[in-house]
Amino acid sequence: MHLRRALLLFAIVLGVAAVAASVSRPRGDSDGSGPFRAPPAAEQAQPPTAGPAPEGAPPPVELTFFAGDRGVQRIRVRQAATVLVEVQEPGQVAIADLGLSAAAEPLTPARFDLLTGRTGRHAITFSPAADEDAAQRVGTLVVQE
Repeated sequence: MHLRRALLLFAIVLGVAAVAASVSRPRGDSDGSGPFRAPPAAEQAQPPTAGPAPEGAPPPVELTFFAGDRGVQRIRVRQAATVLVEVQEPGQVAIADLGLSAAAEPLTPARFDLLTGRTGRHAITFSPAADEDAAQRVGTLVVQE
């Protein structure tokens, strides 16, 4: 009696394993006739490489704002910039005009990588995690021609 149950259990486990193996086969070619093959070397996409900035483009800059200073900093249109916002308490930093927001903590500033063609004055605000309704202006990013 126990031998029959053991054999039946073994057959069920074997059947489930066979079904799982058939479902989890590697993807085949587009016609489904064989295993997946990598495209020939000529068809593989080249990885992106960093090159020199286009002629006439301003050099990249890094700007740092400190919560409570309300500083104003300027960049030129189409100038690559990294904007860091250092804060004293955890919260959310936003540059609403550009549709950007990021979390910030005392040891981890909010970081924004920018390349914009929109000129104007863009307010940078900080909302502390303890009181999200108490948003305060941290600074202003001015993008000019």
